Amino acid sequence: MNRRDKVNYYLDIAEAVAERGTCLRRNFGAIIVKNDQIISTGYTGAPRGRKNCSDLGYCLREKMNIPRGERYELCRSVHAEANAIIHASRNDMIGATLYLVGVEKRTGELVENACSCSMCKRLIINAGIEQVIVRNTPDSYTVFNVQEWIDSDESLLGTFGY
Repeated sequence: MNRRDKVNYYLDIAEAVAERGTCLRRNFGAIIVKNDQIISTGYTGAPRGRKNCSDLGYCLREKMNIPRGERYELCRSVHAEANAIIHASRNDMIGATLYLVGVEKRTGELVENACSCSMCKRLIINAGIEQVIVRNTPDSYTVFNVQEWIDSDESLLGTFGY
């Protein structure tokens, strides 16, 4: 019997979580796993009680033609990584892995060269998460070692985007 490898199994779950997203541009799904146990899940969406972009019918960042990875203070959504972190205990996240999948809303295709934004990187670092695995294709992925984000502090370089 052929079984799906464990990394893609968790990425498949994160991709299913992304289906709950309410962003009109890109929806992401994130799951945090430690010791083969799912600790938390999160997807893109407005804070509880606020209207989502999908309810409003527009995205302010899209209206302003803002490139991906920039000016997230204008975004209505809480990112998938942030939502997953918010719903978990830090003790459970120390040494964990965050699995992340992004899907383009208009095409249904996977987001190319996806990675956590600078704000989410800071949250991931403080949560104690050890690595982030991001889906590239249905079967391939990139592994990011969070320690490298600490050692190579992009905030000192003024780098935007991802």
